Amino acid sequence: MRRIRVIPVLTLQNEKLVKTIRFKNPNYIGDPINAVKIFNEKEVDEIVILDITATKEKRTPNYKKIEEIAEEAFMPFAYGGGINSLTQIEKLFKLGIEKVVINSALSTNLNLITEAANIFGSQSIVASIDVKKDWLGKQHAYTVSGSKKVKMPLLAFVQQIEESGAGELFINSIDLDGTFSGYDYSLISKISEASSLPLVICGGAKQASDFLTAVQHGASAVAASSMFVYQGAQKGILISYPSQEKLVAEVYQHI
Repeated sequence: MRRIRVIPVLTLQNEKLVKTIRFKNPNYIGDPINAVKIFNEKEVDEIVILDITATKEKRTPNYKKIEEIAEEAFMPFAYGGGINSLTQIEKLFKLGIEKVVINSALSTNLNLITEAANIFGSQSIVASIDVKKDWLGKQHAYTVSGSKKVKMPLLAFVQQIEESGAGELFINSIDLDGTFSGYDYSLISKISEASSLPLVICGGAKQASDFLTAVQHGASAVAASSMFVYQGAQKGILISYPSQEKLVAEVYQHI
């Protein structure tokens, strides 16, 4: 039996916790501090917090809010949003962040990954790629909250990032974000075959069995957002996380 990381992803907009569908129409969920406190009680493996408008609005990380969250988080905590310099990365680590998640700088300043990995260790540098299909079904990498298409082919982009020194890939499907329709398993297979980096997949999870299927297709860890903040057909807001017993029964013992 192999235990994998099951990671809640919290997305922020103007310090508020929101949830999108296909990266659009953010819906207010609540206060991120309260969500983190609940996840503490549920003993989650780690959390990822992404400020989804920082780069679009040309803002630096909100250090005050990040520090508040870090003080409440009793689990490993990764942060992404508005990161474009070593100075910012160093400051985030001093606030208690274990990993930084870098997205937009991958296409504008890939050397940042190399420099950060050399200074802080590749294990603390996560490369985040948002993926979306075009009208022909071809998948492309995007940055800046899914608004800017990367010109390089997706797999070549992934390989370039691996060569830069990143320690982990965080792949988010724009097409499946918030849809509860399962992960993009073909995408998982494609990227895991093209790269030896640990792969965290996000976008589309509905149930614990999706985690198992993702790992069987090559994911090293799984992440979800809507699944952990919505409940029921009416999508009532309720922070949740599978019990360890459920994860063992439906995921771990089958890996």
